[in-house]
Amino acid sequence: MNFASSYSSNWLLDPEIVFLNHGSFGACPKPVLAYQDTLRQALERKPIRFLDGEYYALLAEARTELAGLVGAQPDDLAFVPNATTGVNTVLRSLRFQPGDEILVADQAYNACKNAVRFAAEQNRANVVLVELPFPVSGGDELVDAILRRVTKRTKLALIDHITSPTALVLPIDRIVAELARRGVDTLVDGAHAPGMVALDIDRLGAAYYTGNCHKWLCAPKGAAFLHVRRDKQELIHPLTISHGYNRPLDGATRFRREFDWTGTFDPTPYLCVPTAIRFMGGLLPGGWPALMEHNHELALRGRDILCAALGVPPPCPDDLLGSMAAAPLPDGDAESLQRALFERHRIEIPVICWPAPPKRLIRISAQIYNAVEQYTLLANAIRESV
Repeated sequence: MNFASSYSSNWLLDPEIVFLNHGSFGACPKPVLAYQDTLRQALERKPIRFLDGEYYALLAEARTELAGLVGAQPDDLAFVPNATTGVNTVLRSLRFQPGDEILVADQAYNACKNAVRFAAEQNRANVVLVELPFPVSGGDELVDAILRRVTKRTKLALIDHITSPTALVLPIDRIVAELARRGVDTLVDGAHAPGMVALDIDRLGAAYYTGNCHKWLCAPKGAAFLHVRRDKQELIHPLTISHGYNRPLDGATRFRREFDWTGTFDPTPYLCVPTAIRFMGGLLPGGWPALMEHNHELALRGRDILCAALGVPPPCPDDLLGSMAAAPLPDGDAESLQRALFERHRIEIPVICWPAPPKRLIRISAQIYNAVEQYTLLANAIRESV
């Protein structure tokens, strides 16, 4: 028995597995998958009429619905397959001079750190690695750690809104504002943010913001967005240059034209975003705010159960967490523990080498299909395994 909540019947998740890893790839609800099947059938029945006509109206609807949730103007949003693509799109579009500096944190997602390294190598720029504290006593420590590494040569900062290994919700408003005062543009990797925390991207004012829709919004895999501030859009092109590069604008912007079509692909993950937003927002009477608060409180309870079992204090204040939480583990092999938790206890959860072997931590996720009892199962399994 995995003790999942009553809401779990809306998902296809294996009932024999205690799934505490929503943060990695999300999980798409049955009604959203059913709508995706309907779209795919429509596409295959009328490929030309769908992709040359109906697609654009559905894409505009998806963009508008998403813009309302994340606090942006629809024309400033472009759909991309994932946040890693969004980060690469910006880094591959920008040009840096030899000696320019690109700031990135040690807790950044490894794929995106690699994208920074690649862009720096291509332009003979320098990567400046910021060491963020963990455990951490408050947001000031995080802001100060970033600002200390800014110099006159800093041209861009890649900053996670929510860190992947440690699940910290960074004070992104303050960070973006302080970097802007120093003349530094920010590329925000918000992979986990949509659906986990409230967003107002226009108010945030970052030059670039990318986020996944297939994680906490629960859209199908392969749905994400890139937001580019209006004054920066002429600089940014999709990774694949296609018809939009010279297609007549017909009232749209070049940014829109280029990103709306980058070649033949399955657009249904993008087109399902409105259905995912409405379904998830309809699960609780208070809509999305209630769902985000529910998942936050569940993550805190799970963290407290886990920390009590490990005999360690919570590694960060409650206000630096969303719907995930991480806790340090005794030194050991991360991969073998993750494998043992799954093989012996049927618990799916990431055990992460952090900051380097043999140091490691464990990260829990809390989605509405999870229940407190699942974290108790995890705590008991950890006691047996470490």
